[in-house]
Amino acid sequence: MQLEVIGVGGAGCRIADAIRAAEPAGHSFLTDVFAFDTDESDLQRVVVPESHRHRYGRGTGLEDGDGLEGDFERGFEIGQVAADGLLEVLDRGTPSAADAFLVAVGLGGATGGGTAPALVAALQRQYDVPVYVLATLPADREFDPDADAAGTGPHAGTTARGDADAVPRPNAATNAITALDRLDGLANAIVVFDNEAWLQPGETVVDARDRCNRELATRVGAVFAGGGAGSGDVTAQNVVDAADINRILGNESAIVALGYGDQDADTGGSRFGLGLVSAEPDVDTGEAVSAIETVVRKGIRGKLTLECDPETAERGLLIVGGPPAWLNRRAIAEGRGTLEATVGENGVLGGDAPRPDGEAVFAAVVLADVESDRVAKLRAVAETAR
Repeated sequence: MQLEVIGVGGAGCRIADAIRAAEPAGHSFLTDVFAFDTDESDLQRVVVPESHRHRYGRGTGLEDGDGLEGDFERGFEIGQVAADGLLEVLDRGTPSAADAFLVAVGLGGATGGGTAPALVAALQRQYDVPVYVLATLPADREFDPDADAAGTGPHAGTTARGDADAVPRPNAATNAITALDRLDGLANAIVVFDNEAWLQPGETVVDARDRCNRELATRVGAVFAGGGAGSGDVTAQNVVDAADINRILGNESAIVALGYGDQDADTGGSRFGLGLVSAEPDVDTGEAVSAIETVVRKGIRGKLTLECDPETAERGLLIVGGPPAWLNRRAIAEGRGTLEATVGENGVLGGDAPRPDGEAVFAAVVLADVESDRVAKLRAVAETAR
């Protein structure tokens, strides 16, 4: 499918950058990538071409370099004023060629989360394609001084760096929940990445963000690039297209978690190949089956972008990809069966994604309409703070 990615705010723009960098070679799925922010200096740090970067908020009393200081309502008001103008900026690209839009935002602050509801609503009015939101949740240590008693969290030794993400954000949980509530009924689906679950011991949010953004971008690319036609001659046996993704993600603002697993594939040749296509080198059937079983298990039961019980998902999607000779049909079918046993067979779709130049077998898993204790916890914190 063809996806238009729009990063809004500092965190959203960095995520958009990472998705652009992670686009699989020979399997283009991005129509355009845009970066929108109220801070020109932040925009200059992204790699998105200058023609696709835009500073908004002029005329609202927000001077360049001024932050919103966590004031969500002000961010929301600025977003409402700016939304139509942001649509005009999109005309620098080819938005009409997109099968869907993906609006990337960080929900702990006020810029991305504040602007997203108005922008998503404007996109829905202008285009007859799904509008998905890719949202990051704040880590506890960003708003709870007791969350990192050892003093090794993001506020230790970082406040002098001049980075907005290094400053404590007491309103982060409230802002995140407010944004989710206002996106409900507007976004077709909300893909969530929880920073709290991905931080390593003693790691700061600032220091972790590039690694986390790469992890998230890898999963986004694996799902949305799917198994569609690339620059090579090898095509998928079961192509996952835009309609399939829309069917799984739905149209009711479902919370979505992504899973992923990969394993290096020996492309130097072995014996007794049985893949989807005749290809050199041959791959031992047992090795191929074992690799697919492993990555599918990691994708379903491994680390998700949002911690949740996979059994709570209403719908699921499995994409297995890698060098064509490794894509054993029987193993892929069994992998789909594993996901069906978890989610329910009526709500599961699957496909393959041949990557002739790939060096790993991977499984991308979409779990849609999940229940998450993490979202419930942030809601409880937000309600207490109000």
